[in-house]
Amino acid sequence: MGAQAAGVRGEGRSAVVRKGSAGARGARRGEGIRKGGAGVGRAGRGAGVRKASRGADYRERGVGVRWGSRGGSGRSGCEKGVAARERISGRRHGGLTVVAVYGAAGALAVVALVWTEWHGVRQPEAALAFGALIAVGEAIRCVEAPPALPGGSGVPDPRGEPAPVAAAGALGYALLGRLGGEPTTHGVLQVVTVVVAASLAGLVAPLALGCPVDPGHTARRVLTVAFAAVCFQPLHRTGLLGSWFGHSPYLVGYLLALLALTALCDAVLAAALARARTGWPYGPLLRDELRSLPGVAAAVCATAVVMPLTVAVAGLWPVPVLAVPLLLIQYSYRRYAGIRATYRQTIASLARSTEIAGYTPTGHAREVAAFSRAVGRELGLSEPRLTVLEYAALMHDIGQLSLVDPVPAGATEPLPAAEQRKIALLGGAVVRQTGVPAEVAQVVERQADPYREQPLAARIVRAVNAYTELVSGPGAEGAAGAAALRALERLRLATARDFDPIVVETLATVLSRQVYGRPPVRTEN
Repeated sequence: MGAQAAGVRGEGRSAVVRKGSAGARGARRGEGIRKGGAGVGRAGRGAGVRKASRGADYRERGVGVRWGSRGGSGRSGCEKGVAARERISGRRHGGLTVVAVYGAAGALAVVALVWTEWHGVRQPEAALAFGALIAVGEAIRCVEAPPALPGGSGVPDPRGEPAPVAAAGALGYALLGRLGGEPTTHGVLQVVTVVVAASLAGLVAPLALGCPVDPGHTARRVLTVAFAAVCFQPLHRTGLLGSWFGHSPYLVGYLLALLALTALCDAVLAAALARARTGWPYGPLLRDELRSLPGVAAAVCATAVVMPLTVAVAGLWPVPVLAVPLLLIQYSYRRYAGIRATYRQTIASLARSTEIAGYTPTGHAREVAAFSRAVGRELGLSEPRLTVLEYAALMHDIGQLSLVDPVPAGATEPLPAAEQRKIALLGGAVVRQTGVPAEVAQVVERQADPYREQPLAARIVRAVNAYTELVSGPGAEGAAGAAALRALERLRLATARDFDPIVVETLATVLSRQVYGRPPVRTEN
């Protein structure tokens, strides 16, 4: 059979794929979807979709598309399964990352426990003091735990150190070279043993209180503390560190540099685990982790340096005293996180005013915010820019409150450009009165402009809003998958002026993404 362009014909409500002329046809209603004779697909990028092995399967309002080897993308036979293989490869890579991190931490913990059981605990008073500090730090992590931060996922912000007292205690024990004027005799494996045992003991209280526990965080702590201990303990025990630096200030510089490198390793591991868990791009995740280091992580590193230097002269009694500043920092951080979460809830409540007044469908603002945040993640926006994007998406329809008669189903996309511009300007004026950052009001005001004149956040909000209106508005017909395909094709046909083609294709990627069998975005509270 000769190579022919793929066409898509809708018979009744199901989508089937047949070979024939290029483009897409509606056999029953005569409504065709066509773009450059390439069928329904992402031209040049090979994002074929299928439903029941042939078409598109959008599980709910266009969320989650299964990929197969027979999509109607108009590609050659050797290219038809590229997208599916890429998705499978991405899942396997994420799974391998999790297995590698957890496996390395688990193997190291087993070896350390066996070694310590065989040789016994050396200088048990120091091990007990630092172990108790680590356990207490882990146990109090869920005291006054903040509500959800502005992340759109309903969970606390995962970045930053959730247990700074435990982290400082673990790193301080790894860098402990002298105790009350006498050299220490514990090694790397005993450090790992104390950290593992104390961390597990400290997690009993959070589990009993129903607090969420992240095993990835414990695995990261084991690996990073082992790294710090490997870089310090052998050099100290062999006398090389003393011959190099002695008791000069250069020793402090070495310890600070070592902890900075340890923090960098922890950020790399945290971003890798987040990439495996969410499927988001690795670069922005790593950038967000690095942005959080100058905050709580800097205080943790400073305390972890001061602690072994003080214990080397004064003994173990200063250990709890040195932990007090970190307790205050942890309390302040959680209060700040709670304020941010309350701020977001206030904005979300304000955004619901259009729904309560009957101007927009229930849940529309949350859905646009969730999809916008996912698209922004895919495009590599940092966390502060994602927060601005989410706030703007939540309040993008606030200008409709100025209308005398509500727009049918709250769909502003079919309105004339002048009317859209008026609603956007009125919405921006309202947003400026709420006290949110000025960037949010600017995004709301400019969402009706041609995309070449818009900031990126406004381009995202406009494309996502148009898509949700097309798949759920009064003009949506047929199965959810067919409506989603028609909506994406409408957006692609309007990329000359209204919609950024990069944003539209990124939205298509987000819609098609499934991470471990879950949809990529959440629209519920």
